[in-house]
Amino acid sequence: MSNQGTNLDPWYDSYADRTAGLSASEVRALFAVASRPEVVSLAGGMPYVSALPPELVSGSIERVLSKNAAMALQYGSGQGTPAIREHIMQIMAMEGIRGSADDVVVTTGSQQALDLVTRLFINPGDVVLAESPSYVGALGVFRAYQADVQHVVMDDEGLVPEALRESIANLTAQGKRIKFLYTIPNFHNPAGVTLSWARRLEILEICRSAGILVLEDNPYGLIYFDKPAPQAMRSVDDEGVIYLGSFSKTLAPGFRVGWALAPHAIREKLILANESATLAPNSFGQFVITEYLDQADWRGQIDVFRGLYAERRDAMLSALGEHLPSLSWTKPNGGFFVWLSLPEELDSKAMLPRAVKELVAYTPGTAFFADGGGAHHIRLSFCYPQPEMIKVGVGRLANVINGELDLLRTFSGARLGKVAASRPSITTPPPNID
Repeated sequence: MSNQGTNLDPWYDSYADRTAGLSASEVRALFAVASRPEVVSLAGGMPYVSALPPELVSGSIERVLSKNAAMALQYGSGQGTPAIREHIMQIMAMEGIRGSADDVVVTTGSQQALDLVTRLFINPGDVVLAESPSYVGALGVFRAYQADVQHVVMDDEGLVPEALRESIANLTAQGKRIKFLYTIPNFHNPAGVTLSWARRLEILEICRSAGILVLEDNPYGLIYFDKPAPQAMRSVDDEGVIYLGSFSKTLAPGFRVGWALAPHAIREKLILANESATLAPNSFGQFVITEYLDQADWRGQIDVFRGLYAERRDAMLSALGEHLPSLSWTKPNGGFFVWLSLPEELDSKAMLPRAVKELVAYTPGTAFFADGGGAHHIRLSFCYPQPEMIKVGVGRLANVINGELDLLRTFSGARLGKVAASRPSITTPPPNID
């Protein structure tokens, strides 16, 4: 046994090879710091569940316990209850999706759906294509299954089709096997941008021609501000797209209820994988959510969330314009996040300890790249803090950024200025990105 195993973990040499891909999420690691009341957290993407009237949930729970306690508290189907799957079809119809509730598989949040799909398709070394940047939780799953994640560049209209073509051609020429494209087309996490309708169609055709499955992850689609996002990619391709959805953003994440809408041939394997992992998804949560959807004005409640998050988005954009006018950032029309580009001299991960000392937290851009990129970027979340605290947090962040530049100028003698005017945006990947 190695010295490392003997000194640190007596079971070190017994772990499966794939455990090398398990690592702590940079977002999760921030939670302890961000939960301190004196810290303004612009880090985690936590929904503002306090905007959900408690009587809506408590009333649903009480009715479930009075009418269906025996079923709600028992093991359920590995696919999910028929009632909630019918409701899920109604929800997806708002984004143009038609189909059968028989092809819906309920999961423990859409995160588990990500895990199940990856387990079904990925052998060690298989390629997953993902946007540059991409969701940290997805990257953790892909890493755990030893996938080779290859990033594809984005701009303000989302994934760039020509870059996707080039990536597929290059990887195919290298003899690599591409299993699926993972994309967050609506109000992207972390970038905040939305994939245009024309690009959705072009990307679907590219993947169809190349025999590549599309994994469409859409937790934010109904949280739009000024206008709805384009219809789902799944709405025009029901054989080449697996669609992932969740109640975490439109209701509450504590229920841990999400779903996958899969092509019929894939659905059965997803059910078997779900049963293998958990026996059955959360029965009680499904019954409560079904009761809520039956009785409450859930569309009106989503409107409440939209208005609340739009106000907070506006507060963040206004504060960035006031305190960091020379930097660049995305301007989301929905969702939870703004993607901020820093001066090239700064490293967002190295800067974080100083930010925490100044009582503001954010997520470094490095969390959203599988290849170590993103150092010159920051994800800012506007969903949880009150608007006035968002403004305070951005002001503190500006002080940190300018303080770091002052230190660099002092030690290097370079004439950096406070904040340089022209900086890389999402359209230009960091220098160490292929």
